[in-house]
Amino acid sequence: MQTKLTLRLDQELVEKAKFYAAEHGKSVSQMVADYFRFLDAQPAPTASPDAAMGNKTQALKGLLKKANINEDDYNQYRTDKYL
Repeated sequence: MQTKLTLRLDQELVEKAKFYAAEHGKSVSQMVADYFRFLDAQPAPTASPDAAMGNKTQALKGLLKKANINEDDYNQYRTDKYL
């Protein structure tokens, strides 16, 4: 059974979608349906420890892995900075 779906999109996006659909021999409705099928076929994302991190934090992860820094170094840094 097919059901009608109304989407509200910018006019420019609609025109680009229609052009793309015509170039690929499909209708916009067919492209949207294909996309929804694609989403349904994807495995559900699993929660990873990195999932809660932001992009900037993930980019920094492991940066100091090989650094020879310990808690005493950090305490000395704070002492130098604030005293």
